[in-house]
Amino acid sequence: MDTIFTGAAQEVTTAAAKGIFRQAIRHIRYVIFYQKFVDEFEEEKKNLNIERKSVQEDVDLALGNLENIKTNVQEWRHKVDEVLTEEAKKVNDLEVKAKTNCFFGLCPNIKSRYQLSKKAEEDAANFKKLINDGRFERVGCPYVAEPIIHTDFETFQSREEVFHDIMELLKDATTSMIGVYGMAGVGKSWLVNEVERQLRDVKLFDSVVTVTVRQNADIKEIQNQIAYSLRLKLEENSPGVRARKLYERLKNEKNVLIILDDLWKKLDLKEVGIPFGSQYKGCKILLTSRYQNVLNNGKDATKTFAIGDLDGEEAWEFFKKMAGDIVESDEELRSTAIEVAKKCAKLPLALATRPCLEKSSDDISDKVYSAIKYCIDHLSSEDLKQIFLLCSLLRRDTRIEDLLRYALALGLTKGANSMKAARDRLLKMLSTLKESCLLLDSKSSNKEYFDVHDLTYIVAKSIASKDNQ
Repeated sequence: MDTIFTGAAQEVTTAAAKGIFRQAIRHIRYVIFYQKFVDEFEEEKKNLNIERKSVQEDVDLALGNLENIKTNVQEWRHKVDEVLTEEAKKVNDLEVKAKTNCFFGLCPNIKSRYQLSKKAEEDAANFKKLINDGRFERVGCPYVAEPIIHTDFETFQSREEVFHDIMELLKDATTSMIGVYGMAGVGKSWLVNEVERQLRDVKLFDSVVTVTVRQNADIKEIQNQIAYSLRLKLEENSPGVRARKLYERLKNEKNVLIILDDLWKKLDLKEVGIPFGSQYKGCKILLTSRYQNVLNNGKDATKTFAIGDLDGEEAWEFFKKMAGDIVESDEELRSTAIEVAKKCAKLPLALATRPCLEKSSDDISDKVYSAIKYCIDHLSSEDLKQIFLLCSLLRRDTRIEDLLRYALALGLTKGANSMKAARDRLLKMLSTLKESCLLLDSKSSNKEYFDVHDLTYIVAKSIASKDNQ
C-alpha cells in the first residue's frame, strides 16, 4: 500500500515539476528571444498597415459613389488608427529600455526585455485579429438620394384649406389613401411637393417615397423607384415575385408614405406590391391625377380633393411675380400682360411660363397643351369626343337642356329610344368629362349648367380646326 501511495506522489510531483518547467521556459524565452517577438510584431504591424490602406481604398471608392460607410467599418478604422499609434509607441518605448543594459552596462535589462516581448506578442496577436476583422465584403451602403424639392412653392389662399386638410389626414391613423385631382397645369404636383417638403421637415414619416408615374410608366419601373428609395434589391424578373417582395417590405414598415404623382390611368396597387387599406396602418398612399375616377380603388375609400384654378387676384399677382416689375412700370405692356394673364386662365403652370408674354393671345405652353390634348384624344368613344367639342363650342354657363337639344339634332345620342334615355346618356357623358377635368361645374353653382375652362377651349378649338382641314 505504501508503495502505491509513494508512486502516486512521485507522479504528481513529476507532473507539477514539468508544468513549472514549461512555464519557466516560456517566461525565459521572452528574455532570450525578445528580438524574435519584436520582429513578429513589426511584421504584423506592416500587414495591418497594408490592410488599413486596402480598406481605405474601398472607402474612398464608396464615398466617390456617394455611399454611406458602414458603422462597423468606421469603428474598425478608428480602432486600427488607435492601435497603430498608441500601442506601437508603447512597444517602441519598451524596445529602447530593453536595449539599455543594467549594472553599468555589464548586464542586459532582463525586466525590460520580458515586458517588451510580452507586449509585442500580445499586440502581434491583436494585429492578426484586426487584419481578419478588416476583410469586409462591402464597406458602404448604397446611397439613396433625397429628392430635390424646390422651395419656390407659392402659397395661394385658394389652396390653403386643401393643403391643411391633406396634412391633417396624413396625421390621422385611420386614413390610408388620399387623392388630389384637377386639370393639367392646375398645380397638383406643386401642392404635393410642398406636402412632401413639410413632411420631411417635421419627420412625420420614417420614409417618404415619391414616384412620378407619368403616361407610359410600367409596373416594373414603378417597383424599381419604390425599391430604390427603400434600399431594397429587386433582382427578380417575375412581376409577381417582385410585387410580393415589395409588399412584404412595405407591410413591415412602421410609418411610410408612398406618393404616386401624375397617374394617367387606374393603377392596381396589389400588382405593384403596395399594401393599402385600414389593416396596413404603417403605409399611407397619396395620389395625384387629372382624372377623378383614377383615384378610386375599389372598396377602400379614398379621400379626394379637387384643385381648381386660381381666383382673379391670385392669378394676376402670381403672373406679375413671374413676369417681373416691367408689367407694372410700362403702361402699354401692362395692358398686354393683363390680356395674356387672362389667356393663361388662372392656371399656375401656364402663369409660371416666363416667355408667355411673347406668345400670341391664343398660345399656351406646350406642356399644358399636350396634357389637355392627351385627355381629349383618349376619350373612350367618338360620341364622347363630339359631345366635348360641342360643349367647348357652347362654352360658358350653358344649360344642359340646351346641350341636349343640340346633341339630338346632331345625332349624338344614338341608341336612345326616348327623351329620358337620351338625357340619361348625356348626363353620363357629362359626368365622364367632369371626372377627366375637361368640363367644369358652372360658377353659378346651378347643377343644370356647365362651364368649359378657357385653356380647354383653346385646345378644343385647335383640334376642331385641324379636324376640319
